[in-house]
Amino acid sequence: MKVLRRVLPAITLAHPAMAQAWPARPVRLIVPYPPGGGLDALARAIAERVSAATHQAVVVDNRPGGSTVPGTDAVAKAAPDGHTLLMTADNSITSNPLMIPGLPHDPMRDLAPVSFLIETHQMVVANPRLGARDIPALLAAARGQRLNYGSYGQGSQPHLLFGALGAQTGTEFTEIPYRGLTPAVLATVAGEVDMTLCGIASAGEHLAAGTLRALAVGRAQRLPQLPDVPTLAESGHGDVDPRTWFGIFAPGATPPELLNRIHAQVAAAMADPALIARFLTPNGYTVHTATPAASREMIAADLEYKRGLMRRAGLNPAG
Repeated sequence: MKVLRRVLPAITLAHPAMAQAWPARPVRLIVPYPPGGGLDALARAIAERVSAATHQAVVVDNRPGGSTVPGTDAVAKAAPDGHTLLMTADNSITSNPLMIPGLPHDPMRDLAPVSFLIETHQMVVANPRLGARDIPALLAAARGQRLNYGSYGQGSQPHLLFGALGAQTGTEFTEIPYRGLTPAVLATVAGEVDMTLCGIASAGEHLAAGTLRALAVGRAQRLPQLPDVPTLAESGHGDVDPRTWFGIFAPGATPPELLNRIHAQVAAAMADPALIARFLTPNGYTVHTATPAASREMIAADLEYKRGLMRRAGLNPAG
């Protein structure tokens, strides 16, 4: 018992010291998506700013594929010392546990939120050869042919949106999975698939070039950047909200003091006026750099939202 009394204070004192010393060596930021998308670009912008502030390298490590499970699992099983972090989107945290039986980790237990970063509302985009300019026209086209869509795995936003839309309207869409959002968007541009779901960050240049067409946006109001594109609510499907969010996570046993230390650096990076003006605002990102505790509450609420959305899509949540 005397030994235990000596050890416990030592462990308690180690946590603040660990937080103050972070980062003691280069930090690896695992991104379970391929390079080139909006999340990857933001990860690199954050890494650059945190590295400059802390004088330690922050290296982005892209690990795409497997519905983001391998990359996410690498962080869930890493040492909880703040030197291996995860930057991912909502599907890794609140979709995979509902869609993938036997997931090798529990995101709510084995990962600790560092910071909720941004929220963005997605849009339905289609190859122009389809001829549709809105959701009613898309559904009319689907009555004469079996349309397909590009997704990036079970539980991804395209999978949920087109599943719910199909269940509501009695329409069947074929899912074509890709290794990430960027390949799904490029496949839509190339005509390999008819449509997908993405944000302005991924679709903007293709919309401007006329190689993609936006049919609807998933938010209460139209996007200022695309004022002529109707909302899903205007199309009669307001109960389906294809929003997505990005966040940074650490291994689940990471001490709260260390989470707060990392959060402070991430929040400072996200508050950079140049990043906001040149990247976040033009891409339609709403910044929510919530604290670790507030992030956990927001993520728990999103988990319940996804559970309900899956049931409306005729899917049986695993968790």
